[in-house]
Amino acid sequence: MNTNFNSMYEWADINWRKAERCVYKLQKRIFRASQQGNVKLVHKLQRLLISSWYGKLMAVRRVSRNNQGKKTAGIDGVKSLTPTQRLTLASNLKLSHKAKPTRRVLIPKPGSDEKRSLGIPTIEERARQTLVKQAMEPEWEAKFEPNSYGFRPGRSAHDAIEAIFIAINKKPKWVLDADIAKCFDKINHEKLLEKLQTYPTLRRQVKAWLKSGVIQGQSWFPTNEGTPQGGVISPLLANIALHGMEEKVKLHAETLLGKRRAKRSTVSLIRYADDFVVMHKDEQVIRECTLVIRDWLAEMGLELKPSKTKVIHTQSEDRDFNFLGFNIAQYETGLNHSGKCNGQLLGFKTFIKPDKEKVKAHVRKLGEVIARHKSAPQAALIKELNPIIRGWSNYNSTVVSKEVFSYCDYILYKQLRRWAKRRHPNKSASWVANKYWHSEGNRNWVFGVQMEDSLMKLTNHANTKIVRHVKVKGMKSPYDGDLTYWSSRMGKHPEMPNEKAALLKKQKGKCNYCGQYFRDGDLMEIDHVTPKALGGSNRRDNKQLLHRHCHDRKTAADLISIRDKNRSIEEPCEVKVSRTVLKTSRAGDCPA
Repeated sequence: MNTNFNSMYEWADINWRKAERCVYKLQKRIFRASQQGNVKLVHKLQRLLISSWYGKLMAVRRVSRNNQGKKTAGIDGVKSLTPTQRLTLASNLKLSHKAKPTRRVLIPKPGSDEKRSLGIPTIEERARQTLVKQAMEPEWEAKFEPNSYGFRPGRSAHDAIEAIFIAINKKPKWVLDADIAKCFDKINHEKLLEKLQTYPTLRRQVKAWLKSGVIQGQSWFPTNEGTPQGGVISPLLANIALHGMEEKVKLHAETLLGKRRAKRSTVSLIRYADDFVVMHKDEQVIRECTLVIRDWLAEMGLELKPSKTKVIHTQSEDRDFNFLGFNIAQYETGLNHSGKCNGQLLGFKTFIKPDKEKVKAHVRKLGEVIARHKSAPQAALIKELNPIIRGWSNYNSTVVSKEVFSYCDYILYKQLRRWAKRRHPNKSASWVANKYWHSEGNRNWVFGVQMEDSLMKLTNHANTKIVRHVKVKGMKSPYDGDLTYWSSRMGKHPEMPNEKAALLKKQKGKCNYCGQYFRDGDLMEIDHVTPKALGGSNRRDNKQLLHRHCHDRKTAADLISIRDKNRSIEEPCEVKVSRTVLKTSRAGDCPA
């Protein structure tokens, strides 16, 4: 289709509701065809989606408007696009057997001296990768194993942690805790392309991305293995490369134990991207599975990282292991605290808590923020600390965290007391306390500052409620069409802020501007129905939840209304036409 869409469309006039609906319908059809094993229909629908005008528009919008990293430039130095450039990019977007190199950036790994290699594609390549991902992801979502949780729509680290809890909370087990060394950088290209089993044009495009090379400084380096970490499609390709590990392990367990015994005591493999754990009650089975996994990974050009691979028992001396920032362990307990299974006392209890190193890193980060605000107003410090506290507390709010939260609050109080004393070295402790800490209701020692109409206060970790996360159902996918299920899960996700969750529930999972359901990956923003500049309040009944792109469009319309309201009506003076004056209250009166 070579039509010049620029002459037919304006970016602001595009019917995005229709575009989203058409793309999602095609993705549902791809998902169902893949479930049924109809490969011919899958490829036909993928070609249709990749060549569709709406598919191209959605891909361009995602990388130029909705993506969090949209302002990061590739080798061409382009960071943003105008509406006209977006339309031009969409109209010229098509698959090719060539690809531009990525820009390599080395970023530090948290808690380590190592550096991670990040590949940043150009905006054009990002849009093309997003277009391909829109077509490939539904096909593979129908195939992926149920206990794979990393970089998949509708799944998160909390689902993986809950799956581990379900696997071990009734019985002590042996655990293989493992990590794949440099997974993104070492994947065998030929094995990955063979695994895709897609049609030639799409295969050539994926191969072009894999072989495009990287530019670091002024030098070009070839890429003979691995996927460029940082690209839009890289996480999907990594998941495809690791797909089949769980099935391989379970088949081997059946061979060892026999089919009937294997069903009664299933081997559990839970994977989040390149981190995974394998659990079973028999140590020999775990040792055998470790060898099987090593051989299986070797075929893909991968290997286990020795420093992060260990086999432990959940009730031994070194019983605890860390996974995704959480510490998992089982402790022997007395009769009054023991866990139960079918009314029988187990004699132990499973605890999942925030990892100690993550707690230290969080407290250290709070200290660094306070140190940067030595001379800043108290309100500025509170405004900087609150999002960090809320975000970290919400992430850890699904496990046993109350004791950890209280510890963080205690350390934070010490840091703030030191900050306050440093600002007033000649004042007494009681004077400093009365200035920065206040009483509110039944609470004393509230760190806050009195604003015009309320007390602006610091958020406490301990005020975060502990709510057990409900794991996603095994083979459910956002492409199965059950939008009610997915929108309700979105509102209950631990990292969803309370206000957004309440608005999401009130709006029944839909955007108030376009009427479409919110889906995984959508950026949601709170908007004032009646803007404050037009007299709107800051109460929740004057707020609504919108997509980021819908919020941008509504804000543009609101600005026009505000400008019209504030604009003073002027008319030319009848006596002196060259001079304009404000329109007076009585028509026809004109000052001399």
